[in-house]
Amino acid sequence: MAYEVAGLVARSKGAEVTKETVVIPDPGPRDVIVSVAACGVCHTDLAYRDGGINDEYPFLLGHEAAGVVEVVGDDVTHVAPGDFVVLNWRAVCGSCRACRRGRPWYCFDTFNASTPMTLADGTVLTPALGIGAFAEKTLVHELQCTRVAPDTDPAIAGLLGCGVMAGLGAAINTGAVSRGDSVAVIGCGGVGDAAIAGARLAGASTIIAIDRDTAKLAWARDLGATHTIDGSQAADVVEAVQELTGGFGADVVIDAVGRPETWKQAFYARDLAGTVVLVGVPTPEMQLELPLLDLFSHGGALKSSWYGDCLPERDFPVLIDLYQQGRLPLEKFVSERVGIDDLEAAFAKMKAGEVLRSVIVL
Repeated sequence: MAYEVAGLVARSKGAEVTKETVVIPDPGPRDVIVSVAACGVCHTDLAYRDGGINDEYPFLLGHEAAGVVEVVGDDVTHVAPGDFVVLNWRAVCGSCRACRRGRPWYCFDTFNASTPMTLADGTVLTPALGIGAFAEKTLVHELQCTRVAPDTDPAIAGLLGCGVMAGLGAAINTGAVSRGDSVAVIGCGGVGDAAIAGARLAGASTIIAIDRDTAKLAWARDLGATHTIDGSQAADVVEAVQELTGGFGADVVIDAVGRPETWKQAFYARDLAGTVVLVGVPTPEMQLELPLLDLFSHGGALKSSWYGDCLPERDFPVLIDLYQQGRLPLEKFVSERVGIDDLEAAFAKMKAGEVLRSVIVL
């Protein structure tokens, strides 16, 4: 039996989202219908709306979500009705070349639902990151559902579905931050502050937050930064990082902005043989120019972090457990809880840097 639910749709490039009737078909053999409890407002949703991802309009937005499994397909074994789950966009296949090499966090053939959701007139919807969770219910593949402790606040749990996991994973998984390391994070929005929280969780001794916004720097301190650098005031950000690290630079520098200028700062602000992690997403036109000799002489590792190089089944339950133990303050990322009609206002606050995360509660 098909369901008709309310959902938020981007119909054309740059147009404001509209609340539409979304038709959810019967689940395929390995698909499930999830009743969405809460979904964070991520910059990726804005990028979909504004044409920064692709042009496969209309989009059903939303992907940073948690909810309860309601209906399952005939062959589903991974979850059952009633399970509380966080949705993910890395449902690894287990058989592609990355998975076969033991690197499933790079899976090149992740699973999505087998049949599309549509508008009431039959128009096929493209769900954001294969999820589409700014809706009362959504249809996903069973492996896009990760069970976590059912007593977790959905507004908090859902943030692991994208931005917070991206930042935490950039520090813990990609950057391999360990006890006593020095870490610098450039850009202290939701992803950057999650990287700071991850560095603190991993035991870094010096955690330097870099941003041009004093409010964001205050958030960074609250989440574990030991030092802050105001990029609008510092004469040279690289020198400022070196001054805080004995003149050497940081062991790990995480660029959560994703611009050529900030990546170069990250490159030169690290210690000799240190690690640079790019987790901020560049736009297609951006170009990087760097002396090849500098690349050789500095050594170390230059990495990109996709979704925090996470494995949802491994990472989500552990991080929720750490949150429940009081060791990971995920609740601090929820700046406000809003309704399904408030998405455009939430986008505006996000662009203005007024929030870490707005969360739509359904």
